[in-house]
Amino acid sequence: MNGIKLVPRFTSLNHLLLLSVLSSLCRSLAGESPTPQELRVGFKAAPDLSVSSFQPILSDSTGNYSFGFLRADGNQLTLSVIHAPSTVPVWSADTTPLARWGGPTELFFNGSLVLSDSRAGVLWSTNTLGDRVWLSSTSNLQIQKLDGAVVLWQSFDFPTDTLVENQNFTGSMSLVSSNGLYSMRLGADYFGLYAKFMGSNSGPAQMYLKHGALEAKADIVDGHPIYLVVKPDGYLGMFQNGSTTPVDVESFNSFQQNTSGNLRVRIEPDGNLKGYYWTGSNWVLDYQAISDPCELPSSCGSYGLCTPGKECSCLDNRTADESGKCASPENQISGDFCGAYNNRYKVLRTSGVELPFKELMMYQKMNSLNHCESACEQNCTCWGALYSNYSGFCYMLAFPIQTLLAVGDDTKMGYFKVKEGVGKKAVGAWLGLGLGLLFGAIVIIAGVLGLAWYRMRKRGVKGYLEDDSGVGIGPYKDLGAASFRSIELCEK
Repeated sequence: MNGIKLVPRFTSLNHLLLLSVLSSLCRSLAGESPTPQELRVGFKAAPDLSVSSFQPILSDSTGNYSFGFLRADGNQLTLSVIHAPSTVPVWSADTTPLARWGGPTELFFNGSLVLSDSRAGVLWSTNTLGDRVWLSSTSNLQIQKLDGAVVLWQSFDFPTDTLVENQNFTGSMSLVSSNGLYSMRLGADYFGLYAKFMGSNSGPAQMYLKHGALEAKADIVDGHPIYLVVKPDGYLGMFQNGSTTPVDVESFNSFQQNTSGNLRVRIEPDGNLKGYYWTGSNWVLDYQAISDPCELPSSCGSYGLCTPGKECSCLDNRTADESGKCASPENQISGDFCGAYNNRYKVLRTSGVELPFKELMMYQKMNSLNHCESACEQNCTCWGALYSNYSGFCYMLAFPIQTLLAVGDDTKMGYFKVKEGVGKKAVGAWLGLGLGLLFGAIVIIAGVLGLAWYRMRKRGVKGYLEDDSGVGIGPYKDLGAASFRSIELCEK
């Protein structure tokens, strides 16, 4: 029309539709299919041997989270929900032992979501009778009934080491670090961090941080359970059931800022509780419960000493090349000093040291350092003791020695037991006895063989002599006669 060309206008909606069509076309040409957003009864899946890290099975509607097989230790797997853009896991099924990344492993949904191994049997199951598996936009994996979308099971009720936004953390739950050494639990009016030092299975875990509710905005009401929530406004809130006002607020760096990224809190393998904020390209540290590294349970390793600025050394005045190198392996495993270690340890004494969490430790009032040391020495489950000349408090440690704080106060003294090796002296004695017995046996056998040889020789010579009188024994008669004739001929 009058030389005017009509150019089609592309709106943002047009662009999105075009991109969607092109993306679907590319997936079709590559032989790929989009990850489903729900699983129905009859679903089955097995690990793909060609996948090196994560095999998606189910995605949420936004594409932020994905559920599937996550490789662990090379040839094993966990059922995990990951944050898709960063591949950081936020939940994993509690399977013991871990499933194998291979043919015998299968995941299926028959009303229950079941992970099984044709050789080992069922490894994990939701034990439900649902209609579909669904993943929410907040990473909550759910088993639902279609009638009324009733939730029969959800991953938010079984957290592993991570809490995400708007996920309630109650007194019946715990967060456990990936190495199994540290955990977070709720008390009546506080949350606590606990250590299971060096995998100790004896006795309760040791609390090393206790954060009580400040009750700045609301009071704790007895008999009303508390729970924690990571709030999108940038804080970890402590609430009581039935109340929308927090009894405590742990502020993040992003507190009350206009942010659109995801928040998560995780208990780390070093025992710290940290919060992270997703910027759109990476996770940045947003909160940490313990700001001073020296206050972590074992920042410088077993028998380590931490000075301000996290300068690590060893309790025996050696400089630690790296964390965990201040003690031999047997001193990093829980146990006692009875049996093989009875009186087979050396004592290390030092001054100017204290526990980073002594306020949470049990103690006894004693008159002197000698009394404190003697009490630990006579107790085969005591690994060491710390004593303050000023207060008279004696702290006895029923677990392998961890990192201690260096303080400029020589009235604070430490007494520590150091295992010298599993029955080292006994092993040496048994080795000496064994070698002695072996040598004795060799001597006896040699003597018996020598005596037998001597007797055989004696019998042989006697046979030669008997041949002259015509009384020979067996072949010695003939051999003797022939030999003597040869000698006689030679002499002639």
